[in-house]
Amino acid sequence: MKTMLNSLLFLLFFLPSFLIAQNQVSGTVTEESSLPLPGVNVIIKGTSQGTATDFDGNYQLEANEGDIIVFSYVGYLTKEVSYQGQSSLNVTLVEDAAQLDEVVLIGYGSVKKEDLTGAVDLITSEDFNKGPVVSAQQLISGKIAGVSVTSGSGAPGDGQNIIIRGTGSLTLSANPLIVVDGVPMGDSVGGTRNPLNLINPNDIESMTVLKDASATSIYGSRAANGVIMITTKKGKGDEFKFNVSSSTTVHTPTDYVDVLDANAYRNVVTTHPRANANTIALLGNANTDWQDEIYQTAFGQDHNISARGRAFGVLPVRISLGHTNHDGILKRDNFTRTTASLNLSPSFLDDHLKVELNARGSYTENFFANRGAIGAANTFDPTQPVFSNDPQVISQFAGYNGWYEPLSSAIDPNTGLPVLSQINLANQNPLAQLNLVDDTAEVRRLFGNAKVDYKLHFLPQVTATVNVGLDKSNSHGRNITQQSLSTSLTNDGWQYWNGSRSSYINESTSQLFDAYLTYNDSFKDTHNLTVVAGYSYQSFEGDNYSFNSEDKERDERNPNANIDYEFIDKWKSVLLSYFGRLNYDYKGKYLLTASLRADASSKLNPDDRWGLFPSAALAWNISNESFLENSNTINDLKLRVGYGEIANVNGLSDYLFLTRYTRSQSSANYQFGNGANNLPAFYQTYRPEPTNDDLRWEVGKTINVGLDYSLFNSRISGSINAYKKTTEDLIASAFVDPFTNFGSRISKNIGDMENKGLEFVLNLVPVRTEDLEWSISYNISLNDNEITNLPFDQDTGGISGGTGNTIQIHKEGEAPYSYYVFEQVYDVNGRPIEGAFVDRNGDNIINDDDRYIYKDPYADVIMGLNTNLNYKKWDFSIQTRANIGNYAYNNVASGNSYLNGVIPTTNNFLWNIHSDYLETGFVEQTDQNFLSSHWIQEASFLKIDNITLGYTFDNAIKDSNIRVYGSVQNVATFTDYDGLDPEITGGIDNSFYPRPRSFMLGFNVDF
Repeated sequence: MKTMLNSLLFLLFFLPSFLIAQNQVSGTVTEESSLPLPGVNVIIKGTSQGTATDFDGNYQLEANEGDIIVFSYVGYLTKEVSYQGQSSLNVTLVEDAAQLDEVVLIGYGSVKKEDLTGAVDLITSEDFNKGPVVSAQQLISGKIAGVSVTSGSGAPGDGQNIIIRGTGSLTLSANPLIVVDGVPMGDSVGGTRNPLNLINPNDIESMTVLKDASATSIYGSRAANGVIMITTKKGKGDEFKFNVSSSTTVHTPTDYVDVLDANAYRNVVTTHPRANANTIALLGNANTDWQDEIYQTAFGQDHNISARGRAFGVLPVRISLGHTNHDGILKRDNFTRTTASLNLSPSFLDDHLKVELNARGSYTENFFANRGAIGAANTFDPTQPVFSNDPQVISQFAGYNGWYEPLSSAIDPNTGLPVLSQINLANQNPLAQLNLVDDTAEVRRLFGNAKVDYKLHFLPQVTATVNVGLDKSNSHGRNITQQSLSTSLTNDGWQYWNGSRSSYINESTSQLFDAYLTYNDSFKDTHNLTVVAGYSYQSFEGDNYSFNSEDKERDERNPNANIDYEFIDKWKSVLLSYFGRLNYDYKGKYLLTASLRADASSKLNPDDRWGLFPSAALAWNISNESFLENSNTINDLKLRVGYGEIANVNGLSDYLFLTRYTRSQSSANYQFGNGANNLPAFYQTYRPEPTNDDLRWEVGKTINVGLDYSLFNSRISGSINAYKKTTEDLIASAFVDPFTNFGSRISKNIGDMENKGLEFVLNLVPVRTEDLEWSISYNISLNDNEITNLPFDQDTGGISGGTGNTIQIHKEGEAPYSYYVFEQVYDVNGRPIEGAFVDRNGDNIINDDDRYIYKDPYADVIMGLNTNLNYKKWDFSIQTRANIGNYAYNNVASGNSYLNGVIPTTNNFLWNIHSDYLETGFVEQTDQNFLSSHWIQEASFLKIDNITLGYTFDNAIKDSNIRVYGSVQNVATFTDYDGLDPEITGGIDNSFYPRPRSFMLGFNVDF
């Protein structure tokens, strides 16, 4: 009994201890990319009990069931987890965008995001577009309000057209300035698909876009169209971390141009009013889809490896190597790139002296498929086979079928048969154009800088900075046409055709020297002042050489003709600048930014060479006011207003204010005396080019009003901007009085233009739990572009169809590049009546006086919608874009939808036509039909650009995390436009290289 009582007392005494016994929980804390996070604070909420994760992100902690475990780390959102007694608890922390975006580069310095006064957007690597990205511009497409990014074609690595807040010039470059690690990029060279192919997208940490003049003016005249600042990844951390990524992509054509198939074409030819027995005999028995012959399913690969850490325990370093190889869907098209980069960022003297060394190189090999095959495939007779059994065709043209005729008195010694010549104006075999022309180039580019920051020991508020940069490119290219490619020959010259070779060597060098002082101080904890003053010098040099083998052979056959077969062009321009900026804030509430830049460009005459470009901006951090500082709803609220002036001469030829001489063409030589064999000798002459010593800067003046907001713990954030930009002294072509210059037209400052618009950005996080996070980003921009002053109308926009026809015009009171057309008349069924146009001036004559402005290629509204969903180890994202109000000229249909185009009147060949003929019934190819408003079609669209799904395996291999993902690019396009793709740079759709649909599988390993 006593023993039982003692046992009962023991249980009663120790039972509470058993009931409240603590359990040991362990786990790993990682970031979203599955890299472990060392030093994360892990604490039981409401207590001081806690620990920190080790280098591998591991932790151990004793906790009671029901405890709240708090995980916190600088730069990441704090996470609270209710402990349910499990022995293992792994946690992923999400980067705090508000903290990550806190410091923003603005040119020659940086500021906290809350202190920004201009229209500036920052996109980090976490927010970049996913999928098969070959060039850097693709990373931000659809991500930023007011920024339009359009690929020039569907070729791999092809150029991207970037427009920020509408076009601001008629003749000069409208592309933004690209600054990489503080160095503005120089000019590209021949053989380059895209200047930004220099940079491996995998090496980019962030991209900052400066949009209004108050933000861009510190970069002066080169920033007239905005600035994109690219920051590459740097070395950080104490231990080395490695990343390996690899992906394989399959590119497929999405659609073909709607031309007549073989059966429909036979029907059109046999029922043609001009058809006869000879015409019908030209038809073949094949059923060839020429577009299917020239396009293919293509493959691509991307491989990257990088390492970052601290070498020898003291030197932060990052090194990377990448290789890209993508075929195009147009057969034989290929883009191959190898990149390497090195970043060193040591510091000395207790961080008073900081050094940053960046070097990156790229080697690119391009095989440019002959894009003439695209147009040929749309028009070549579909009843003809690809290859011919004719022995002369096999011998002379490698068997490629085509439209040939025998020469009357030329016999091929190899076959004993008459030599064949390409029929004049007939198309070449599309597949022969691809296989018998080799257009290749190799481009080498070195880009780097050395930047030194020294904080003065005797005055630590002052930092002296010197930045030296180099951008050097070299390209070797050649175009080799095989003898087997058909061409028009003559009886007395056919034996000279042995193919052709043209080649070129281009070199471009840009050198930069920046030196500036930065003063940064605070007074009485209320006044914060930063002043920057500096000097910049950048030179641009080029050395171009080209050679043509056919011209050399003609010169050798005609020694007295002095035919020029080599061309050498060397040039240099210089930009010299002084700049200054002042940033002031009072208690973080009231902000002022003022800057002034003086630029001198060698492109302009000495009297007008210097330009002064001021800017000023004010901002009010309303959320820092006492009446909002304790708000649980409004986290950030800032009102901004800014004004700035900026100029432009980008794209202007060098030394137009000087008399320049151009050598005449070899076909326009002047006879002077006799040469070899006492035959007449011919010499090329030099003629002076028109000059204008009154050329000045194009000057843009921009006012911007904006509001930045963040609500409900940053679950809702975004911005609103309204702007108006006026460009004065536009450079355009102008007539000059006879006998006053060396030509009838010169480039002259004669116009003004206005862009005005609204931008709205909304970021939402509807769901954020321990396992699930869903974020949405939406942006919309509206822009109206108008030429407000232009004394002379400027015809532009050359088209296929007729001779010298243009479809666009620059005209006062209208948008630039507006379509200038005849107003088509339609019947009661909505079918266009051929040759019937509205007599707009009522003179009973239809002529150019009846043409009118009808639409333009620029979208009135641009939108981007992106969503990301993360559930445990799964990640899912969709990127979409939309353009509303843009129109395109369907030149593919307008130039080739006429019945009489099927059977040319004077030549013995056939020509396929667009199926639009079946809708219109148009017969004659006339200038008025080419210029009909019928071909101006609405090209608004909604595109699903990318869908990506990924899964991350934690510790799949010891201390390694692996993410596996699949992605689809160019998923779907919704549009009423009749052509292949409504997104056409410039608005004229003619033989467009189609954008493929791409399927990608890849993996990413961090260890």
